[in-house]
Amino acid sequence: MSQVDLPTSIGYALKRAATALRTAMDATLRDCGLSVAQYAALELLVQRAGLTNAELARGVFVTRQATHQLLAGLADAGLIRIEGAGRHQRAVVTPVGRTLLTDASTRVAAVERRMLAGLSPERQRALFGDLTACTAALQPDDADPA
Repeated sequence: MSQVDLPTSIGYALKRAATALRTAMDATLRDCGLSVAQYAALELLVQRAGLTNAELARGVFVTRQATHQLLAGLADAGLIRIEGAGRHQRAVVTPVGRTLLTDASTRVAAVERRMLAGLSPERQRALFGDLTACTAALQPDDADPA
């Protein structure tokens, strides 16, 4: 017999919410010609300039190997340029990439507002705190909190 009661499972509800969010983001970003991973990479590269490929992989929730493909696709589209080599290689968002990111970010923010529309600002802050605490509880002791 299962130990998880799906109708009351927080983990299951969280997975359903994450899937619904991903589906809505996929739909809105499709109009920009971006995947969720591409959007996340552009957003991180602008907000945290100088990220290594490993840091970017963790931030976008892909493997380091997948990061190379992701960056190659963004570079081929003219959205980023690669500077340096080896361990000193860094991706920089181009002006074209920044323009597209502005549109994409506005669209993603609208999806998030729609998702949170039924929650008061206090409940939104509490939800953020609770999710942050849940994440921290599952991190290995030596894990990077990013």
